[in-house]
Amino acid sequence: MPMGKVFFHVDLDAFFASVEQRDHAEYRGKPLIIGMPERRSVVSTCSYEARKFGVHSAMPAMQAQRLCPNGIFIPGDHKLYQRTSRQVMDILHRFSPEVQQISIDEAFLDMTGTELLFGPAREACQKLKKAVLDETQLTVSVGVSQNRFVAKLASDFHKPDGICVVSPTKETIFIDRVGLAKLWGIGKSTLKFIQEKGLHSTQEIRALPMERLEAILGSNLAHYLFLASRGIDPGICEAETKSHSISTESTFTDDLYDEETISAILLKMATEVMFRAYEDKMMPRTIGVKIRYGSFETTTVQATPDQAILNSNQVYEQARKLFLSRWKKSQGIRLIGLGLYQVYKGDAPIQGELFNEVEQKRRNLDQTIMQLTKKGHNVQKASTIKKPDDENNDAESDSIPSKDFETVRTDK
Repeated sequence: MPMGKVFFHVDLDAFFASVEQRDHAEYRGKPLIIGMPERRSVVSTCSYEARKFGVHSAMPAMQAQRLCPNGIFIPGDHKLYQRTSRQVMDILHRFSPEVQQISIDEAFLDMTGTELLFGPAREACQKLKKAVLDETQLTVSVGVSQNRFVAKLASDFHKPDGICVVSPTKETIFIDRVGLAKLWGIGKSTLKFIQEKGLHSTQEIRALPMERLEAILGSNLAHYLFLASRGIDPGICEAETKSHSISTESTFTDDLYDEETISAILLKMATEVMFRAYEDKMMPRTIGVKIRYGSFETTTVQATPDQAILNSNQVYEQARKLFLSRWKKSQGIRLIGLGLYQVYKGDAPIQGELFNEVEQKRRNLDQTIMQLTKKGHNVQKASTIKKPDDENNDAESDSIPSKDFETVRTDK
């Protein structure tokens, strides 16, 4: 690529499933699904063998069982995935000082100016992929472009274990090859809406002036597609201030409407970001949630609790409250993000912050689970909660944390 901005998007291939297949020979070549086939459970991810049956992440696990009745369902080991993710991110930091981790299994690297160290883009990709494979026995796919948006699309173009370099001035050609249906952020319901308006390709969208697109699609979606169809980053993944936030987000193949599914996803995110905070010995003061609907309307909301944020249970409960305060139930959700902000160095509340013994015990429990997992123990945290829509129902759930009761089961 000519001199200029160079971004890599590095995406671990079927990450959770690949870790399990790496560690368990009996899962290799089989349709493996991370998530138990229970009413409130969702699929975290699945192997490529399971994807052939139509299974995908964020799908209700019971639906996945109907699609793939011979699939192997396992609860997964999120602490192992966190540890492996950290190992991969450490490798990425050897290639660039500017690494923007956007989820547990993917990150952007600003590789501008690194050609003298690692060679041209494709050669640098090969070196990066080899380092990850040699040290973790996992494969990654890498997309390269002069902006993050196209790099993200490129990493998916030759999956799994692929490299795709999109040269400057070639973005529109690449976008047309990707196609409207596979643009980052375009789900099934959004695609259907666009097609019902008479638009079926990126070429057709590019041929229309902004004013006409706005009249047809509305302002938010028109602005996004006007830029995206030209291979210009529409700002779908904004860079974050390094060391002042820890965040993750998920984009869904199908727009979500179900509160229980969304709650389960928020729980996984709360666990992920808080455990990253523990690893870095950081404390957050603020919790934020981002919601993007199928229409591309995006809303963000943050809160700074009076009480110190000590554990993943607190993060989940606050995130769920924030989500419910802004959720438009009539609109399908395309993306959810959860972040910790105003993060400061420290392993205890700063002087003057309020905390109570219960939350401190939950923090100790979190950290005990993390330490046991590092030592090779299989640790599972079981929780119960009243159903969100029925305060008198005491049904148990493995997906949503309880305010009243927690247990830990440890197997070696």
